[in-house]
Amino acid sequence: MADETGLFIYGIVPSDVEPTSDAAGVGDPPGEVTAVQHGELAALVSEVGLEEALGRPADLTAYQTLLDGTAAVAPVLPVRFGTVVTGEDAVIDLLEAHHDRFADALAEFDGKLQYILHGRYDEQALISRVLADNPGAAELAGQVRGQPVEVTREQRIRLGEIIAQAVELRREAENAQLIDALTGVSVANVARPPSSELDAVHVAFLVEADREAEFIDAAEEFAEQRRDLVRMRLLGPLAPYDFVSAHQLAE
Repeated sequence: MADETGLFIYGIVPSDVEPTSDAAGVGDPPGEVTAVQHGELAALVSEVGLEEALGRPADLTAYQTLLDGTAAVAPVLPVRFGTVVTGEDAVIDLLEAHHDRFADALAEFDGKLQYILHGRYDEQALISRVLADNPGAAELAGQVRGQPVEVTREQRIRLGEIIAQAVELRREAENAQLIDALTGVSVANVARPPSSELDAVHVAFLVEADREAEFIDAAEEFAEQRRDLVRMRLLGPLAPYDFVSAHQLAE
């Protein structure tokens, strides 16, 4: 018996959007990406085996590449990674049930892209700054410097707690300053959870396409002001992953 197949849904787009002939989907081998249309909407899909294990790095890359490439030319609502339905009828049922809500969301995101500014502290520079600002931490650092771990364990724990608290406070302040600096050149923002204990900033921004250059200039200026302490990365343009929670599929 042949393996049963379903349709992996990548995102919702306007009905006139068609995937390019070289668009590659998830799976091994990668599935052909097609569009299932209904009314003013379409869903980008590809066929997958219902028993196929998805979630390899290559699958995540294919999912993001397709959505980010689509977002560069048309509005798209990313659907949660791993959403698989039984066939085209199920896709059409989905589009019909949420047609107006999806159409409104696509209109909201038309002409907008997501960028992420992610900054991570240089560990040694950060510790030096904390010690310079906190005499108690500097004293503890002096007590443990060059001493065996087993005889300075308590001091090391206290020093670690002080540094962790300092990082958390700095992170809150840096994120607030970043949002304040870029609010004028973006239409929305979402603070993301830190991905590392050394994260300084991690914020997603929704940006109008015709203000991309202005946004990038402001982001680069923010990063330049902190280059001795924070290593910054600007990721984008991306599909609006962080801004579609109200429109994503939870099924």
